Amino acid sequence: MASSPENVVENMIEAVLVGGPNDLPAAVRTQRLPSDGQKVKIHHRGGYEHFERETAGAAPSPDPVIFRWTTRTRVAE
Repeated sequence: MASSPENVVENMIEAVLVGGPNDLPAAVRTQRLPSDGQKVKIHHRGGYEHFERETAGAAPSPDPVIFRWTTRTRVAE
């Protein structure tokens, strides 16, 4: 069964990425993500910045969900 565009929009949350490098663009720090997402990986300066959901399993809320920086990994060559 295919998802309708309405279901896709309803299953998204507003997420705010907190922590990590100071030069991570502000435009990247606010994103729409799947509501069941627990981790986010952002390509930045030849590596990846990893963020994890702060309030896993929390009830749906109109407030943005916080994803906190956990680590950085380098791109494999």
